[in-house]
Amino acid sequence: MIRIFRHYLPKGLVILGLSEVFVLWGALYLGSQVRYGGFATQAHLTATSGRALLFVVVMWVVMTAFGLYQRELKEGQWGYFPRLIVSLSLGFLVFCTLLPILPSLVLPPAVLASVVLVALCGTILTRLMYLAVANRAAVHRQVLVLGTGRRARAIQALAQGSPGRPGFQVVGFMPCGEREDRGGLLVLRSDQSLAAIARSYRVTEIVVGSRDRRQTLPVNELLECKLAGTRVMDLTTFFERESGRIELESLNTSWLVFADGFEQGVLKTWIKRIFDVAASIALLIVCLPIMVITAILVKFEDNGPVLYRQDRVGQAGRVFPLFKFRSMRVNAENDGTPQWASHNDSRVTRIGAFIRKVRIDELPQVFNVLRGDMSFVGPRPERPFFVDKLARDIPYYGYRHTIKPGITGWAQVRYPYGASVEDAIEKLKYDLYYVKNNTLFLDLIILFQTIQVVIFQDGAR
Repeated sequence: MIRIFRHYLPKGLVILGLSEVFVLWGALYLGSQVRYGGFATQAHLTATSGRALLFVVVMWVVMTAFGLYQRELKEGQWGYFPRLIVSLSLGFLVFCTLLPILPSLVLPPAVLASVVLVALCGTILTRLMYLAVANRAAVHRQVLVLGTGRRARAIQALAQGSPGRPGFQVVGFMPCGEREDRGGLLVLRSDQSLAAIARSYRVTEIVVGSRDRRQTLPVNELLECKLAGTRVMDLTTFFERESGRIELESLNTSWLVFADGFEQGVLKTWIKRIFDVAASIALLIVCLPIMVITAILVKFEDNGPVLYRQDRVGQAGRVFPLFKFRSMRVNAENDGTPQWASHNDSRVTRIGAFIRKVRIDELPQVFNVLRGDMSFVGPRPERPFFVDKLARDIPYYGYRHTIKPGITGWAQVRYPYGASVEDAIEKLKYDLYYVKNNTLFLDLIILFQTIQVVIFQDGAR
């Protein structure tokens, strides 16, 4: 893993992204050579520089928005290729649309055809090479888990539950004072020293999964392993890095106190505010026609109000009115008791079902961002009724309110729609990760992944 601005990125995907940038950059040059039979003049090559830059930016943005640089896809690792073909086709159309706006960058149609062919072949070849290397067990980190309890077993579930390769292999588990639970675990012999076992299994990382560390933790042996080059980390940090969430079962308050992150400041606040306003104005300009049409359709369906105001809990527990396009029938909660939206909810109107599926109902929240109630990216705001209940039932739930809520967020792009206490627990894990590690870099990643969620309609109800 590579940590960039506190956010963990798989090293392989970073290398893949940089490789495909070079492939796309070279596509225009190679396309020109193909078109001119290897006799492109220096003038042709010089003029290609600006076109190559535009081509790379457009293609890379579209490919990122289609989820081609995510850790995993719901379709599995071979799902990259259909998305790659579609994203290259769409990116090429966007590139051709921009060319007339920039006359100096216009390319002959024959050159464009050659460029697309070279880009397609180059990116597919690069992806195949990446998968061939990534699927070799030798490149995965060898992890030894110290502990055999429920906390330690969560690592086994993480490795087995990933749709793609998890990037690490668990070589085994070692008891560490707690009551042993060997069911389904590969428990290693403990008659050797920890350092000897680490050398024998070529362990690159030791994860401490035991809760009781006061008397049973082999501190000296762990230090010996660390000095020998084996990384040692606690379970919470391991989950944060590998899954992009903070596991609540392994979390304790002392970890929150001493872990890096959770930092706020005047400069960071102002940078985020400038980004929020700029992104909201841009979204409002682009989507204004869609918002006008949506307002007409909502009004036309049942002659009810277009917008729906609902109290939500924001930063520091402050309640504010959130704006949405109305997607449910009027008086959907006649009994006065708040309800979570369910799958195929009977309260949703026909127009409402569509705008919820493609997230158009969320667009009026740009006004909440401009008012300062929300950020563009952050934990989704919840209703006071549910916040009171969840804060009683879920530890650390209140910490998600230390920053402003957002139109979209890390939990929204990483986890399906939540409509239960169990879902709220899972989403809190991602919200805490965002609260801890939020930066402008992570906000941009979330925006790209939000586009993918809208395109593939993940998690909408």
